[in-house]
Amino acid sequence: MFSTAQVEEEQVQATVRQPRSTIVTGETRYYGQQSAVVSEPDQGNHIAVAIHPRQTTSEIEKERSFNKGFQDDGDQGPSLLQGQDLHEFQDYEEERSSLPDEPDLYGRQNLYAYPWDKTSLKSMPIDLQQFKKLDAYASKVNVTSSVKDLVSVLLQEAQSDLEKLRAIWIWICCHIEYDVKGYHDKTNSSCKPADVLRSGKSVCAGYAGLFRQMCSIAGIQCRELSGYSKGHGYKPGHVFQGDTDHAWNAVFLHGKWHLLDSTWGSGTVDDSCTKFTFRYNDFYFLTHPALFVTDHFPEDHEWQLLEPRLTLQQFECNIRFRSEFYAEGLVAATPATAVIQTENGKAIIFVESRSPTLFLFKLNEAEKNCLMTLQSNGMKLEVYPQQTGTHSLKIYSKLFKDTKESYSQVLEYSLKCSSVDKSICLPKDLIQPVGPSWLSEQAGILKALPSGPTIHTDDGRCVVTFTQTKDLHFFATLKSDNSRIPEDMMRRHVWKTCQGNQAELKIHLPHAGHFALLIWANQTSDSDDHHCALSYLLSCPNKNVTWPVFPQRFMNWEDNYELLAPLAGVLPANCQVQFKLRLPGISQAKAECGGKSHPLTLSGGGFWEGACNTSGGEKVVVTISKDGGNSLWYLLEYKVEIH
Repeated sequence: MFSTAQVEEEQVQATVRQPRSTIVTGETRYYGQQSAVVSEPDQGNHIAVAIHPRQTTSEIEKERSFNKGFQDDGDQGPSLLQGQDLHEFQDYEEERSSLPDEPDLYGRQNLYAYPWDKTSLKSMPIDLQQFKKLDAYASKVNVTSSVKDLVSVLLQEAQSDLEKLRAIWIWICCHIEYDVKGYHDKTNSSCKPADVLRSGKSVCAGYAGLFRQMCSIAGIQCRELSGYSKGHGYKPGHVFQGDTDHAWNAVFLHGKWHLLDSTWGSGTVDDSCTKFTFRYNDFYFLTHPALFVTDHFPEDHEWQLLEPRLTLQQFECNIRFRSEFYAEGLVAATPATAVIQTENGKAIIFVESRSPTLFLFKLNEAEKNCLMTLQSNGMKLEVYPQQTGTHSLKIYSKLFKDTKESYSQVLEYSLKCSSVDKSICLPKDLIQPVGPSWLSEQAGILKALPSGPTIHTDDGRCVVTFTQTKDLHFFATLKSDNSRIPEDMMRRHVWKTCQGNQAELKIHLPHAGHFALLIWANQTSDSDDHHCALSYLLSCPNKNVTWPVFPQRFMNWEDNYELLAPLAGVLPANCQVQFKLRLPGISQAKAECGGKSHPLTLSGGGFWEGACNTSGGEKVVVTISKDGGNSLWYLLEYKVEIH
């Protein structure tokens, strides 16, 4: 029906998947008020329709054409209607003749506050579970003889105006598919309700026209609206001009006007608008106007139903909050503008959520150059584009409890970058989110310090501590993009110590730069399947840093053992080196170098201490005995510097 590409809502993942003629009536995620609507008294068989009784027939039909470049047969007036079409139109006109004046749109009782107050997604308090039985019935109705016959069958299970409206909405969303061929070839597309019913497909004007006629027959006051939309093909920063590109409806219930979009409620099209998929979306049923206006801008601004109203420039500037944004329990994002200008090469985005939520991001379709931290009520994302110019940033989310669900795209920004921050280099192996959070606590790492995502160290040394839950098994790895050190040697720059449920990681960096410290955990002792429970970004600008590895540990090293000295895995030659270790439960310990044995003695403080001379050997080995010396076990190994 329309000339531009913004016809449909493009979705990464829909909240409910549904085949044609079937509706899923299971749990519906709805964040807001959960009070049921009191049904209206039975209206009997009385039919009352209010759709501008003073308009002429031609004016009514003209309202169904929102694009000057395309006129379908219905735009020529009733003289071209024949047979069943003519009978339906005559019935329609007869119903209209008895309608009262349309309720005043401009009365303050019809206006909703902007911005959204975050209490409800809907323009009236409803519990969608109350429609479970009605939805199942309406989705299975199969009547195509006439619109009037269809409505008559649908209303058999509906009493109040709200239930009538719901039955009509469900039927259209489940039975009318988007006409992708008609979208590209408008000469073969009709938006007349009778044609839409017979073919089972149409573009948005056909959805809106059929919806209006069905509501009229059911005695519900309904309007068709036209305007701009941030749907299929929309990109942040788009300027809307020329003919409008979308159509939807407004209905009058319980003393107020309400908005809905059955086109977007029925499903989605692919990027090229060549394939339609039924994916039922309850978000666009009686949507709160402050949420509806994020992607629908009516040609008549009064039909925003908002106080204050937005200008077209504000609509263009504001970010599009996709329906998935609210389906995932998200409530706000900052900045709320579609286009962001970086400052000193950096942009910061905050997303607020109602419950624990997981996030992903893509900067120019790649998961890089961003630092994401989870908060108790959302997420913070720091973005560091590595080139000037315009960048695309997409944000995805899913509820933490939905472990089997895929991530859904919820936001998209356009970033304008005029300078690059060269001081920030995020390792490609850095796993998001970064820093302690409720997610790392879920993995068994509690009270982790430092509490932030980034550890700055001038001398190349730092310490990470945390409390571990019972039976937690973990290890740490260190990765850097600008290092040629093998992975197994890089691991030896991290030293792990556990005392009871207290864990400590000492890190001695091999050189300056940015590193990813990854802590891998598993709460099942009989499995090797570890996942990254906590990650940090380590930053060291000091180019003089050259810390050696820690000593090599053998399998006999236990978590409750503690090494105080020496920590360096490479010892100076021809020197007396002092050893100090806590080794509970052993009976003997000694250090050996060059064939000479140097016993360690147990001090009053519970440490095994002693000295070892490194002359005449290439390595120093610490051995222990647990049975009085009958069996010796390798514990640690040091290398001795070669001159």
